[in-house]
Amino acid sequence: MRIIRRAMRILLVKTSSLGDVIHNLPVATDLRRRFPDAVIDWVVEENFAELPRLHPAVRRVIPVAVRRWRKTLLSSATWSEIGAFRRAASTEFFDAVLDTQGLLKSALISTQARGPRYGHAADSAREPLAARFYDRAFSIPKNLHAVERNRRLAAAAFGYATDDLPLDYGITAPPLAAPWLPNDGKGDYAVLLTATSRADKEWPEPDWQALGQALITMGMRCVLPAGSPAERGRAGRIAATLGRAVAAPPLNLTQLAGLMAGAQIVIGVDTGLTHLAAALNRPTIAIFCASDPQLTGVFAGARAVNLGGMHAPPGAGEVLASCSQLLA
Repeated sequence: MRIIRRAMRILLVKTSSLGDVIHNLPVATDLRRRFPDAVIDWVVEENFAELPRLHPAVRRVIPVAVRRWRKTLLSSATWSEIGAFRRAASTEFFDAVLDTQGLLKSALISTQARGPRYGHAADSAREPLAARFYDRAFSIPKNLHAVERNRRLAAAAFGYATDDLPLDYGITAPPLAAPWLPNDGKGDYAVLLTATSRADKEWPEPDWQALGQALITMGMRCVLPAGSPAERGRAGRIAATLGRAVAAPPLNLTQLAGLMAGAQIVIGVDTGLTHLAAALNRPTIAIFCASDPQLTGVFAGARAVNLGGMHAPPGAGEVLASCSQLLA
């Protein structure tokens, strides 16, 4: 009698934020390389669900809305959505539920799935209490970059080494085609990511203007995406001073990925979209003004460069010099 073995089923739990989700993409790549027949699902915050869907190894994305649910916890609609998530997470048995986030929130989410749970040990997790909810927990050094911590945790949980696995985020995106895009997205543009979540992470507008003018002199146009009205106002002001520049209309994550996929270079402050550009293997420069890039900077080999640091932003000349080196 022929024995038919079913494929291993794996559930990844990495819900937020944008940069954290991007940093977890190489885990899906590593798992697919080690277990080619594995079925991989992913639990992620609804606002970031488009990202795991870009990875060919991910079969199913299961959205959660913890950020939104917290605001309407007494609503019947909220509890209806929570129930729908629980059903989606428990429809089948997983051979492994891997929580790489290490938060109490993500650990509790992992308990909604059926199968053994793996995650960070108390001395390794961002919130030590999370370790109590795992069947097996592993200590991963905290002085590693977030990407490597994720990869090593997965390797420890599934019993393989990452030494012979080259870093690969595993995602691609077709270049965006839009009527407002310079030359219909043919690639002679730079994307400038001027918006970030904190005011102290912003790079001064005069530096953006000087950088943009230099890029235009090099024959490029500049595209400035932005989200909130305040961010769009900032992008609009900078674009207006440059001439050969456009402040992009509101775009979803898939469209933003396409915009960056078609760019010659992406320069951005400490924001998740800058990490997305690096994950798409575009020449990327990350500008740090109020945080340390050592553990959470862009991480994609020689085509991704971190400049600046805690209270030490780079000048426009330093950023331009790195641009010239990457474009060469």
